[in-house]
Amino acid sequence: MPESPVGHGQRWTQWMRWTRVMVSRLGVPRAVAWFRRRPRWCRRTLAGLVAAQLALVLAAAGYVVTIDLPPDPAPPQASVLYYRDGRTVLARIGLTDRTDVTLDRVPLGVRQAFLAAEDRGFYDHGGVSVRGLARALWSNVVSDSGQGASTITQQYVRNAYLTQERTVSRKAREAALALKVEHRFSKDEILERYLNTIYFGRGAYGIEAAAHAFFGVSVERLTAYQGAVLAAMVKDPTRGDPAVDPKWTKDRWQWILRAMSEADWLPDGAADQVPYPAVAGESVTAAAIDGPIGLVTDRVEDELVAAGITRQQIRTGGLTITTTLDATAQQAATASIGKALKGQPAELRPALVALDPHDGGVRAYYGGDRGRGFFDDALAPRPPASTFKPLVLAAAEERGIGFQSYYNGTSPRIFADRGGAPLYNQDNLQCPVCPLDLAMVHSLNTPFYALAERVGPDRVRDLARRLGVPEKYGDQVTMVDVKGEPAPGETRADIAIGRYAVAPADLASVYATLAGGGARADRHFVVSATAPGGGVLHRFAKKPVRVLDAGVAADMGAVLSQVVAEEGRVPGVAAAAKTGSQQYGNTTDSSDAWTAGWASGLAAVVWVGRDKPGPIRTRNGRAINGDGMPYDIFRNFLAGAFAGRKAEPLPPASFVGRHEAGDLETLEGDVKMRAGLIYPGPQKGDLVDRSLAVGSWPERVSRLNDALQKFTSAGLDFSVSLVDHKTGNRYDYRGDRAFETASVVKLQLLAALLLQAQDENRALTGAERKRVRKMILASDNAAAVKVYAEVGGAKGLRQKLGRLGLGDTEPDPRFGLTTTTAKDQTRAVSALTSPGGPLNTDSKALILQLMSSVNADQTWGISAASFEGEQTAQKNGWMTRSSEGNRWIVNSTGRISGEKTDVALSVLSHGHRSRQEGIAAVERIAATTRSHLGW
Repeated sequence: MPESPVGHGQRWTQWMRWTRVMVSRLGVPRAVAWFRRRPRWCRRTLAGLVAAQLALVLAAAGYVVTIDLPPDPAPPQASVLYYRDGRTVLARIGLTDRTDVTLDRVPLGVRQAFLAAEDRGFYDHGGVSVRGLARALWSNVVSDSGQGASTITQQYVRNAYLTQERTVSRKAREAALALKVEHRFSKDEILERYLNTIYFGRGAYGIEAAAHAFFGVSVERLTAYQGAVLAAMVKDPTRGDPAVDPKWTKDRWQWILRAMSEADWLPDGAADQVPYPAVAGESVTAAAIDGPIGLVTDRVEDELVAAGITRQQIRTGGLTITTTLDATAQQAATASIGKALKGQPAELRPALVALDPHDGGVRAYYGGDRGRGFFDDALAPRPPASTFKPLVLAAAEERGIGFQSYYNGTSPRIFADRGGAPLYNQDNLQCPVCPLDLAMVHSLNTPFYALAERVGPDRVRDLARRLGVPEKYGDQVTMVDVKGEPAPGETRADIAIGRYAVAPADLASVYATLAGGGARADRHFVVSATAPGGGVLHRFAKKPVRVLDAGVAADMGAVLSQVVAEEGRVPGVAAAAKTGSQQYGNTTDSSDAWTAGWASGLAAVVWVGRDKPGPIRTRNGRAINGDGMPYDIFRNFLAGAFAGRKAEPLPPASFVGRHEAGDLETLEGDVKMRAGLIYPGPQKGDLVDRSLAVGSWPERVSRLNDALQKFTSAGLDFSVSLVDHKTGNRYDYRGDRAFETASVVKLQLLAALLLQAQDENRALTGAERKRVRKMILASDNAAAVKVYAEVGGAKGLRQKLGRLGLGDTEPDPRFGLTTTTAKDQTRAVSALTSPGGPLNTDSKALILQLMSSVNADQTWGISAASFEGEQTAQKNGWMTRSSEGNRWIVNSTGRISGEKTDVALSVLSHGHRSRQEGIAAVERIAATTRSHLGW
């Protein structure tokens, strides 16, 4: 209801009343006896300060009287989003979920939760926190920080009557209106209005809608603890949604409970004793915008909130929002993805982000098709695989190394920072004297890994950040090893093969910077946002910043245009692109498939993967790689986006840097030295001769014994054990002989720890999970020593090995000198795959999962006895012993499985002059075993 008009005399009476109130609240000192006893200069100073304070109070009181309380706020109005043309409607964001309730329907404990969170002195103050107001005004004047410190009354006034601009005048008006509201309404009425006007996220406006959206109940059935969850969201309705950032919400929830306990509204210790309430994973009542546009509206909201406009104002303020999206490009994105995924497995998830390189505007966006509030795949960090190779080449050109330089592209190669794990090229292609542009076209790993080592992995990382990769995702620093990896906190040359996760949207920023000639423009969705009266609330105005030499950017376009010529040109569009595929474990499948590139005026990134990492295949069972489905989407998108308009040619190469011989000094052995020659190298299963697996099982065993005896006669000291779970056949050659286990003992340590956890009826702790992952994947000895101690050292390990049936493995108090037999190792693997036994299903699954993830490209060892389409879950180990003349111990054990195969195989050996000689011997022994036995 509007305030009744008043005459001049009435305004003077009101002015005097407000003056008395303000003087009382500010605590103007009364005349006291001690004042007369002060020195004259002191009394004059105090009198001056009092006079100034009175003047301020009188001015404030006068200002308050001149402000009329507006009518009750009008019903909420939807905001309209337009495409970049400013005329075509993209979407409407409007309030559809609001039901006002009276305060008596809100349980007392719920009300107290909001008071504890937002304004504990609500029932004691007059509507304004003078100290908080002064602090906020000072912050706004000095630093433009937009600091709040608002009471519940002030928050209600801001939401109901004011805009969200962060100015001194708006803050002053807010305070004045808060005093007016306090004069007009009772405290309960103000609290009721406040609870009915808060935006909670998920489209829920007001406490009743929030109760339904987050807990599926009406407000009367909320507990105080559920109310505290809702109160936690007021500060940030997006991040505060437990489905978005559960840790942030729970931390604030506990803080609110502690505040309620301090106020005697809850028992002491409630924050640490009460279980966190279960919250619905998603709202069924939220205003839904279906399809990929739903996530676009989410991103638009996020951007406007970051600019200082609240979600409540966006949802209810009737704003006109012009976005950067292009209607033609967005339609092309949706159509190209729809065509590619039609009839494909439901678990496949695509993302596409396209940017204008000149201003950073998002022209097309596809993060998922389920609509608003769902997971956005375009913002989820994933390993970018070979799409990071252009960054290595760009960093090299910055160091004066030209793209026609020669590097060693043989496969496999050993690099120092990989812990001895060989690095292979895809399909084991060989290119001994390889120009870098040709290596880019064929996506060879080894030359770019060597190039990253020469340039410096840190320089590649720093360039990636300059081009558009953020420094952190949440609390995790980007592009560095995490705990459990070989060099936590550091960047290794693995960055060259895209092992460090990057979000598709950020990779789009990187490629847009290359497409823009090295000038980086901030990625954004909003051109402008205006209020119903025409006032501009936000307008994007940031200019591009040069972060890379234009000649280097032109060279990247020239090199990547060769990739497009190889993979398939875009009809009518000159384009540059790079594909990439992230290998899944040690399989031939990919878990993430990419294409990233650009045409003149438009850069785009396409990702295809799954919600959780796993093999991605077509409906026909074929592996999806970057040069398949993602590249098809990329081509069709660019062709559609440029439909009806001409695409300009890409800039010619600048040939930055010198033409050098690179690392050709590392070439060794009998290799073909013709520059640019690419030819296939040894393939998986090449060492296996299938023609030998003939006759009965005893006949095969006899021939295998003869073959292995020849290896022994040649000086090799080894043992072999095999169990074929498909047929029940078993084989061993000197399988009872004790050998030092080296790193394969870590499998038994993991099994022992899991047995111990089972005995204690618990799961592994977070610290234990990190430790065992580090122990198995990175073969970390320090982590293994801790696990060894945790299971009770030699005595505890021996007891648990007995339960697993491993009677031949003998623990040693000096960890690392444990001995075992090949038969014990196959018994251990069988215990992980056979039904029954002391290990439960979850424990077995964890061990096999870690074994399958061991150094995804460390495919040496018993994997030499496998073929394409089969998977190896293995643990390899090697070490030298000074007491044996620094000879090498090399062991490999694990499981080979496939449609017709399920074998436990172990090869233990020692006495090798070098690690590579030992690896070659183990592979030859494993392949010979399969050659004769077949399985």
